Amino acid sequence: MNIGLVAHDAKKKLMQNFCIAYRGILAKNELYATGTTGRLIEEAANLSVHKYLAGHLGGTQQLGAQIEHNEIDLVIFLRDPLTKRIHEPDVDNILKLCDEHVIPLATNLATAELLIKSLDRGDLEWREMYK
Repeated sequence: MNIGLVAHDAKKKLMQNFCIAYRGILAKNELYATGTTGRLIEEAANLSVHKYLAGHLGGTQQLGAQIEHNEIDLVIFLRDPLTKRIHEPDVDNILKLCDEHVIPLATNLATAELLIKSLDRGDLEWREMYK
């Protein structure tokens, strides 16, 4: 499965720790991430990540394009809801696109863990019908 990974600055360390904890599951899948997040995941968890541009430089839009083309099966977007961002419309667009295209989406650690464990159990195999 193709997994999109994005983390706001305040959540990047949490994303690194998440990827270390679930490295075994993540390594069996194709990972896509915005630039800085992807680099940090590669360094911390020793995982191979297809990297987009940095989120604020268009990486979030690149992820959105892959979602629109049904090339992403799961998105983990660890958001910082307390900090306003200039590129907030890009963030909202990812959420909207996941809803539109029936892509499972986690925006916090609790739902990220539920989705990654569901993926490991095979509960997300229904995504293959959408391809």
